[in-house]
Amino acid sequence: MPYHLERAKTDLTPYVLIDEEKGYMKLEGESYHENVFEFFQEIRSWLSTYLKTDFDSFTFDCELKYFNSSTVKILLGMLLEMDAADNSGNITVNWITTRNNMIIIECGEDFEEDLENLTFNLIAN
Repeated sequence: MPYHLERAKTDLTPYVLIDEEKGYMKLEGESYHENVFEFFQEIRSWLSTYLKTDFDSFTFDCELKYFNSSTVKILLGMLLEMDAADNSGNITVNWITTRNNMIIIECGEDFEEDLENLTFNLIAN
């Protein structure tokens, strides 16, 4: 049975949606939980396993409005793992923010520089 996870956002943690059947993951909101590593443990574990399968495509929509430095480390690790697994252009990351959120835009630009294989779309609405 395909993996499915949905968590409501809180004041400190983002909304999370993982739909393995559709090859889709979304983070939305803010992420500055005291123990970010614990919060993302199940997500990272699933992602690592999924990226080793023979999937057709995978899309990750990241629409975080604010995140702390611990979340940056988690996100970078996830993106680098996706990039390493993508040798045929079948992973797309949509980094979604507003035009006036320069910190998130700059972080997305920095991430994009470290990625060679996956499709990275910086979307500023």
